[in-house]
Amino acid sequence: MSRQVRRLGIAFIVMYAVLFVKLNQVQVFQAEALNDRPENTRVLQRDFNEPRGDIISADGAVLATSEERRAALRYQRVYPDGELFAHVTGYYSFALGADGVERQYNDDLAGRTPALELNQLGSFLTAESSEGDVLLTVRKDLQSVARDSLGGQVGSVVALDPRDGSVLAMYSNPTYDPNVLSNNDTELATDAKGLYEAVEGKPLLAHTYRERYFPGSTFKVVTATAGLSSGTVTRDSPEYPSVTEYRPPLTTRAISNFGGNSCGGTLFVILARSCNSSFAQMAVEQVGADDMIDTAQAAGFNSVPPLDLPNPAESVFPDDFGKVVSNPAGKAPVNEDAPALAQSAIGQNDVAATPLQMALVAAGVANRGEIMTPHVLDAVRARDGEVVESYEAATWLRAAEPSVAATMREAMVGVVEDGTAQMMQIPGFEIGAKTGTAQLGTEPASSHAWMIAFGGPPGAEPTVAVAVVVTNVSGSSNATGGRVAGPVARDVLAAALGADR
Repeated sequence: MSRQVRRLGIAFIVMYAVLFVKLNQVQVFQAEALNDRPENTRVLQRDFNEPRGDIISADGAVLATSEERRAALRYQRVYPDGELFAHVTGYYSFALGADGVERQYNDDLAGRTPALELNQLGSFLTAESSEGDVLLTVRKDLQSVARDSLGGQVGSVVALDPRDGSVLAMYSNPTYDPNVLSNNDTELATDAKGLYEAVEGKPLLAHTYRERYFPGSTFKVVTATAGLSSGTVTRDSPEYPSVTEYRPPLTTRAISNFGGNSCGGTLFVILARSCNSSFAQMAVEQVGADDMIDTAQAAGFNSVPPLDLPNPAESVFPDDFGKVVSNPAGKAPVNEDAPALAQSAIGQNDVAATPLQMALVAAGVANRGEIMTPHVLDAVRARDGEVVESYEAATWLRAAEPSVAATMREAMVGVVEDGTAQMMQIPGFEIGAKTGTAQLGTEPASSHAWMIAFGGPPGAEPTVAVAVVVTNVSGSSNATGGRVAGPVARDVLAAALGADR
């Protein structure tokens, strides 16, 4: 009898152990996979029947909030400014999921982070719910200036604080209305997304940080930094010859200056005049492929930027220009793909950058060579008003030594004082900039127009860095970047600095 009882007890223990293991497998190890299954709408229904926190700009505008509905889904997400912040806030949809801040900070908005749950536990006697408001660094006033100044042109604007990486504005056109995608009517939301996907220009894509373009002459800031960092270039030497073109070794194809103009001189002169011939020669004959690659990667190329928004694109600089071979001209040895290196040095060939990346290049020069981690989060605030999380600034990369950055900062200021970016001058402030015109073709001629810049009070650290690209502009003159992208960059920079526009 005791043996049977013992066997029965062992059987119960085994069954209990199996049940315990299976329960933990489902509730712990498989929980995320089960929640993510398309046919599982329980979690979605729960989320759309509970309050969700607001998304709020740095200057106090409510960018996303939830409105109560008398329907099966109690709450629907709405965006008071519609398209203005679409690529930052993203959308929150029962049918389509989420994007942007809505996706990145979903747990904070839903009140499911430990900090928010602990806050609610501490105030359990009140009627406050646990959802959190997400406070952003992005300013509505600057975002509006970016949109208005872009004026319907296809392009992107990024402005940030180089001292801590705070994103101050991030706007691209074309854009979309997140309200229609967040409609709780599944059919309407799905149809709206289909229409947006069919429209030319990819309005659903956040071009500011997910799309890459030839950076053109704005990349010469990186090439100049490579020259200074390698020690082969100083502010006074070499003095590049005044020529109309440069023919790299191992090719018969020359790299020409815009309009066939003669151009040359020392570093500050060739940056101010944006000499293609000089920077191509610098990369091939002074810097070399290894130092060019190292400097580009130190500036953020070939790495995914740690922006706190979903799926930022990696900017690209080629990392293989072949082995070093003898120079047929009898000069110093060169890389066997010297022609591609020469083209890359002026932002062409296979070089591609997001507007965010080029804003970070300008920010690195402005911030003594240090690139801070870019971010849109400022803080998370509980419903009782307590701040439960604040963003802490952190360094991402060291793009250059402080002495090199100081020289580049002075050189970029020179581009504004007496170069291709004179339209960027703002009375009462010190502005540094670099224009760029990335040629796309000759039949018909078109280009991407670029401007990168930084600014601040004279003698003080710059407080704003900006990058603007206007895409597929008709024509490809040397003045395209300054003429087309310059006014947009100047407006945003002036507004951020509190200057008259």
